[in-house]
Amino acid sequence: MIICTVLPTYNEQDNITALVESLFELQIGPDIIIVIDDNSTDMTATIVRQLAIKHNSRHQHKLLLVQRKSEKGLTSAIQTGIDIATNRYKADIITWMDCDLSMPPKYLPDLINKLINGSADISIGSRWITGGKDIAHGLMARTMSQIINKLAQTFLEPKIHDYTSGFVAAKTKVLNSVRLQGDYGEYCINLLCMAHHHDYKIEEIPYICVPRTQGESKTGITIYDYLTKGTKYVSTIYNLFLSNK
Repeated sequence: MIICTVLPTYNEQDNITALVESLFELQIGPDIIIVIDDNSTDMTATIVRQLAIKHNSRHQHKLLLVQRKSEKGLTSAIQTGIDIATNRYKADIITWMDCDLSMPPKYLPDLINKLINGSADISIGSRWITGGKDIAHGLMARTMSQIINKLAQTFLEPKIHDYTSGFVAAKTKVLNSVRLQGDYGEYCINLLCMAHHHDYKIEEIPYICVPRTQGESKTGITIYDYLTKGTKYVSTIYNLFLSNK
């Protein structure tokens, strides 16, 4: 069984080493890490190349860097990594997460185990079930997230609690059936809804989302940012509701 982890990066020079090393130290973790970097203006790509020299042997490539010059965006970066994991490495399980260490790697084995033992086809780290929590974001961001997720539960599948998780492990067959689409977190809403629509088993694992300690957040910090993203999320929920009626 081959497990690949996709890491979408932009200016994460302060976090990428700790993240990669932590992932490779897991007893149940990725065989291959694919870093999709959107032409970072800091030293992220250089650091990943140095890590690749350390971890890649002559016969085995465990760390791959892909630098995108003309394309950017979280969703397309993850999808690019998924395509590489599927086509080049024939991965059985593909995972992804944010690269700011707000999603601690220690939770990844729990996500992967749900797929290995057959209880799930896709598993997500959830902040909004018992044992989970979001201490990374302020009141405005948490409230917006909870509102969006309550809407998704109401109009889509009520058993899923964190539609905007972004901390995901999935069997390749799921990702072959559902390609990611959307500008930002709405891709996760669409993925989970469509996976449920295709009768794939979905499970949530509680995790505590922690504050980044290094680098700058990519999450919007103004009311305008939240309203812009929130409008896209609501539109995604509404369109999925109509299409699955």
